[in-house]
Amino acid sequence: MQTLTAVMGHVVGSLINLTGPGRYIHWGFIQISVANLVVIGLMAVVFAAAILIPFRRHGSRD
Repeated sequence: MQTLTAVMGHVVGSLINLTGPGRYIHWGFIQISVANLVVIGLMAVVFAAAILIPFRRHGSRD
């Protein structure tokens, strides 16, 4: 299992340059990295989907 994790880490690391400086967005006194903003956006999308997508209903009990 550790080998698979290590391989996946190398694959992701080779696709994204992780050695450069981070990119930041400035809104007045608010400063946030682009990576954190993307994570917050994805969390909001998942939260909205969890609220809007209806759950399966069980069959009616007679």
